Amino acid sequence: MSWFRRKNAAAKNVEEENTAIPDEANPVDSDPAEEPGIHDVDHDAVSGDVGPFDGDSVNIADCDFSDFSEAVLDLGSIKIPLPKDSQVQVELGPQGPQSIHIVTRVGRITPAVFAAPRSEGLWRKATVDIRESMREQGLEPRIEQGPWGREVVTEQDGNQIRLLGVDGPRWMLRFTAAGPEHSSAELAELSREVAARTFVYRGDNPVLAGNSLPVVLPEVLSDQVRQEMQRRAQQHQQGQA
Repeated sequence: MSWFRRKNAAAKNVEEENTAIPDEANPVDSDPAEEPGIHDVDHDAVSGDVGPFDGDSVNIADCDFSDFSEAVLDLGSIKIPLPKDSQVQVELGPQGPQSIHIVTRVGRITPAVFAAPRSEGLWRKATVDIRESMREQGLEPRIEQGPWGREVVTEQDGNQIRLLGVDGPRWMLRFTAAGPEHSSAELAELSREVAARTFVYRGDNPVLAGNSLPVVLPEVLSDQVRQEMQRRAQQHQQGQA
């Protein structure tokens, strides 16, 4: 699978193979207490050739995703080119939408985006918290090296769960990829492909570091959610009668 690579101004009219992944040059010093070969990777979401991109600085209209995607999921604070043959699924809780999943033939990808401080990224510390939470659930998480640095991986009931994160300007993007172990390699690659084409819009509104950036559902999804919530409310009322 080829990787998307944004052309710079000097190369806009030059056709080339998009086979590069985020370069692991200039890594941040690794923690000696961690597994050998695991290190942070500096990511340039503004001037870099590979995403995720800072949407407040880079225009998504300047990028061509037609080889990979036929539609862009616009959630306000994040725009995600959807892989071909994928679907969007909204997970509902008692009060409304809880998560948005991109469902593919090899598993599902759940995006989340958070506010971050100007001074430092959040992902490295987040991996520590995620591993601790997984261990409390009886899982055995591990850290693997990905194109943007640390990825948290574990298995449960024949499925693999992989979390990858990328720090950007005052934001952190996180993808959770979950699917059968037999297709885990394909899902890991696909989730990285999606991340490499994703745009994050932090905006200027004050949001506490670590809090989720606001998500706005497209109208068609919003209508479906509203209808489903009404159906559930009617069922509840009938059950109380």
